Amino acid sequence: MNLVTLLPFIVLIGAMFLMTRSAKKKQQQAAQMRDHMSPGTGVRTIGGMYATVKEIGDDTVTLEVAPGVHAIYAKNSIGAVLEDEEYNRIVHGITETPEDTPVVPDDASSLTEGDAPKLDLGKKDEPKGDDEPKDGKTDGEPGAK
Repeated sequence: MNLVTLLPFIVLIGAMFLMTRSAKKKQQQAAQMRDHMSPGTGVRTIGGMYATVKEIGDDTVTLEVAPGVHAIYAKNSIGAVLEDEEYNRIVHGITETPEDTPVVPDDASSLTEGDAPKLDLGKKDEPKGDDEPKDGKTDGEPGAK
């Protein structure tokens, strides 16, 4: 056998090795993320539900999905462990803005200072003057340009 015949098989085996290696890395990162969970931590499940961790078992996690409502989930169903600021921003709508952050107005009307003259953007009256066609024909008549 020559090298040209074996080359496609070598490339295929190399690609399979690289794909399984990256998949293993992702699995290890997910397992490490789940190990950093502690009671009181905000999480997002793989289904997109946000909850707070109450208890951690060997293979299960008890989540508080609403005040006083607890549900038991598999550890593998935790999609992300969230930071406290991010969890409060998403779930409770609490945003902590620093004091030196400039406030941006909701509309541009508050950006103008004083009484600036307002532009009239309404439709104007018919123009006055000699706007009549020179040949005396109006649009829609035969022979009009």
